[in-house]
Amino acid sequence: MRPQVIIVATLLLNATLFAVNLVVALASGSRAVLAQAIFTLTDLVGSGLLLWGLYLSRRPATHEYPFGRGKERFFWAFVSIVVTFTVAGVLALTEGFDQILAPVPLRHISEAIAVVAGTLLVSVLGIWVTLRELRFSRQTLASLLLSANEGLKAIFYQDLVSIVASLAAFGGLLAVYRTGTALWDGVSAAVEGLLLIATGFVLTAESREYLIGRALDPENARAMLAIIERNSAVAKVRSFQSMLLGPEDALLALRINFQDGMTTDQLEAAIDQVTAALRSAYPVLRHIVIEPES
Repeated sequence: MRPQVIIVATLLLNATLFAVNLVVALASGSRAVLAQAIFTLTDLVGSGLLLWGLYLSRRPATHEYPFGRGKERFFWAFVSIVVTFTVAGVLALTEGFDQILAPVPLRHISEAIAVVAGTLLVSVLGIWVTLRELRFSRQTLASLLLSANEGLKAIFYQDLVSIVASLAAFGGLLAVYRTGTALWDGVSAAVEGLLLIATGFVLTAESREYLIGRALDPENARAMLAIIERNSAVAKVRSFQSMLLGPEDALLALRINFQDGMTTDQLEAAIDQVTAALRSAYPVLRHIVIEPES
């Protein structure tokens, strides 16, 4: 997958959405549209943070960072989630409650409804870009959601939440248009805020696992263990430890008991064979450390 394509597309779409939503929000006084402008602004900032994390993660390993800086993507994805969902959610919720407690009559409701509909269409376009990139890389949506790619998952959920929030805003503005009661504008903004905060909590909890140091999933670990044990020089795998260093970067540390009577050259050859077999089947294993026993 090409994460930079999705991130750059999201940046461009959100920049457009923010400008349009902000202009209409100021003209109409709609808190629901203002909530969408806040969300697109924080989404814009979050996408920039994801792009920055992607850049940092590609810097080469150094003495200070011997295994590279792949976890930069986990960290900046976490920051992006906090900014995009939690901050935007609290601001949208505050604006919604202000409108509920002290309703302000709306102006240019037709334009506000039109921009919400446009935001809905652009969010659908964002999901289409993600799905297209998945097809390009021969992956599925399920594989993305189960992967460690927190940044791209956050972008997908941003678009998904934006669709639901747009529907809530559309319903609120339609109610205002038909009833003349500005209260519904505040209710829809509050719903948008609550939705953002709830999504942020879920994604933040998931990001925590990767920041701490999550292992490879059990299914892949068992398949890797089978590859190791197929080597005739391997008697028993004593220890199997792994940690994700990035969405496409993992560390695997092994302690292997090799067959008795092997010479140093034979041990080195066996280690090279095991390493090559693992990397061939799982390119994500960029760091493999094998401690031999004989």
